[in-house]
Amino acid sequence: MGIYDIELHTLAGGPASLADYRGTAVLAVNVASKCGLTPQYAGLERLQEKYAGRGFTVAGFPCNQFGGQEPGTAEEIATFCSATYGVAFPMFEKLEVNGPGRHALYETLTAVPDADGEAGDIQWNFEKFLIAPTGEVVGRFRPRTEPEDPALVAALEAVLPR
Repeated sequence: MGIYDIELHTLAGGPASLADYRGTAVLAVNVASKCGLTPQYAGLERLQEKYAGRGFTVAGFPCNQFGGQEPGTAEEIATFCSATYGVAFPMFEKLEVNGPGRHALYETLTAVPDADGEAGDIQWNFEKFLIAPTGEVVGRFRPRTEPEDPALVAALEAVLPR
């Protein structure tokens, strides 16, 4: 099964998949509203604004597996993201990224190693995966890597379709 075949749901509950973004570079991020790294939403939104016109989107995946830092309902998450950070990129349903309940998307993503060659479990909120317009996962950036980190931006610019 390819990354575009994995069934997802939007934060509002509607059916979705990353196939909706085929031909677009995607930065998939497990997000949380009550984390010390939550201010990264601002950098993610700046990336969205800067590169959306060149075939890019951020895709946010709320997760409550790290210290219970995403306890809200879908509506609460949407309101927080919009009101606090002006998030306009797509947000998907809350899901599990580690353990026996790991979502199929994260089964695929966690098989990809980071720059140090380490694959496996998500370390914390705001781990980032760069997906090329072809659906290939081409980069993994650990939680403390800021969205506008030069290495992340260079990797992103290298796969933009236009």
